[in-house]
Amino acid sequence: MKTASEVQKPVKPLIIPIFIMNSGCPQHCIFCNEKIAAGNFAAEVSKSFFDAEITAYLRWNKDKRRRVEIAFYGGNFTGLETDYQKQLLSWAGAYIEKGLVESIRISTRPDCIDDDQLIFLQAAGVRTIEIGAQSFNDEVLSLSNRGHDGKATARAMQLLKAHGFQTGLHLMAGLPGDTRKSFMETLERAAELRPDTARIHPVLVFKDTPLADEYRLGRYQPLTLAEAVDRCHLAWEMLTPAGIRIIRFGLQMTSEMSKEGAVLAGPLHPAFGSLVYSAIFYSAILTLLDNIPKHSSMLRFHVAHRDLSNFHGLGNKNVEAIKKLYPDAQIVIDSVREGQPGHLTLDIETGQSISFDIPGII
Repeated sequence: MKTASEVQKPVKPLIIPIFIMNSGCPQHCIFCNEKIAAGNFAAEVSKSFFDAEITAYLRWNKDKRRRVEIAFYGGNFTGLETDYQKQLLSWAGAYIEKGLVESIRISTRPDCIDDDQLIFLQAAGVRTIEIGAQSFNDEVLSLSNRGHDGKATARAMQLLKAHGFQTGLHLMAGLPGDTRKSFMETLERAAELRPDTARIHPVLVFKDTPLADEYRLGRYQPLTLAEAVDRCHLAWEMLTPAGIRIIRFGLQMTSEMSKEGAVLAGPLHPAFGSLVYSAIFYSAILTLLDNIPKHSSMLRFHVAHRDLSNFHGLGNKNVEAIKKLYPDAQIVIDSVREGQPGHLTLDIETGQSISFDIPGII
């Protein structure tokens, strides 16, 4: 039997993002300012820009084992004019034909796909479709001006699976009218639908949005940073047991987001994902320590090298918390360079050794 350190670690795909900047969206969500969230790209993708982006990513990629995908993000791909869809897909298809890219992924709305559309996309090389669900609570969706209900997302997921697509769900925490309870209900519904992946991010209040107006009027209060981390940690606990891989927490920081006044309120943090993963690791640490006597004199943890920062926590927060729980113990943290991500082992002075694997860590 292979040990944890001998198990071959999965290789994350290289996803090359091309942002189509709200194109194809039939209406404007209350929270959306795509120029801040994604970056201030041109309204329409040019062939020269497309080729430059793909070439730059391919040149940067050093691990040739990685599966490469071109992703059209930032708008409603299936809502684009058909000719524009065909143009973008043909540009991406040229790289597939050359063997430089394996497939295409798109993001779209749950109410903008049908059988004919999916047949067309599949023939063009699209293999993964991410659905912007945001929530399954109809009141929350209505307050966010989404223009669809939760059932639309369920129907979309069933349709995608019937056509054999890899699927992803995008969910948001802290939307208008959302509560911890309603967010848990959204997570329960998502777990039932079993997408292959999920992205979770808390709502930020961007300038020049209807949500900004609601915030100024005192009718909307965003999540605190601690609440946002808690909701995302909750998502991890509820989705990963269902085999759903969470591929991102929080929005990617853009230069536009960093500008003064761009984000009026909300749990903005340059290392938000690290905060969530630190919380996940701390929960695992507490599981390991569950039956360890408080008077122990030695705690020796074995951690995969790539997990060290998440184990320690931002500002060494997790280790300091362990010290408070076990003030008499010498705490040793051994880095296992070829260790399996998410695998933790704890040895104590009695010779007892216990292990724990955090599901979903790759």
